[in-house]
Amino acid sequence: MLRGISSVNLDAKGRMALPARFRDVWEGCGGRLVVTIDSREKCLLLYPLPHWEAVQRRLESLSNMRAPARLLQRLLIGHATDVEVDANGRVLLPPLLREHAALDKKLVVLGQGNKLEIWADEVWQTRMGEWLTATADLDLNDDDFTGLTV
Repeated sequence: MLRGISSVNLDAKGRMALPARFRDVWEGCGGRLVVTIDSREKCLLLYPLPHWEAVQRRLESLSNMRAPARLLQRLLIGHATDVEVDANGRVLLPPLLREHAALDKKLVVLGQGNKLEIWADEVWQTRMGEWLTATADLDLNDDDFTGLTV
């Protein structure tokens, strides 16, 4: 289970050190990961290979005759790149994907259950402020939130 938030740095070669608390998950899949873009946010998604394979199967099962499904397939599968964790616990993020997410020196890594989100620190700070403001308007009486205590 990937959860929590960490600050990490991106080195000059485009490598990101995985936070130590997440390394057991990567070791469990032989250090084989898949990184792709997020289709709705300016961040990257990093999956352990077995989790990505399940996501890709679901995407491939969508009818590519429907424009929204085809768009998701094109964006997520098309940008998916296999990466490996090196001996020092680092992952080389592809230049095209780094550019998409505007990744620079300071990054935020956010656990999301089956994957990690990788954000440029500045972008993360801006979006987090927007989301915190928006939570004031959430209707926690909605059926989707039944039994949820926050």
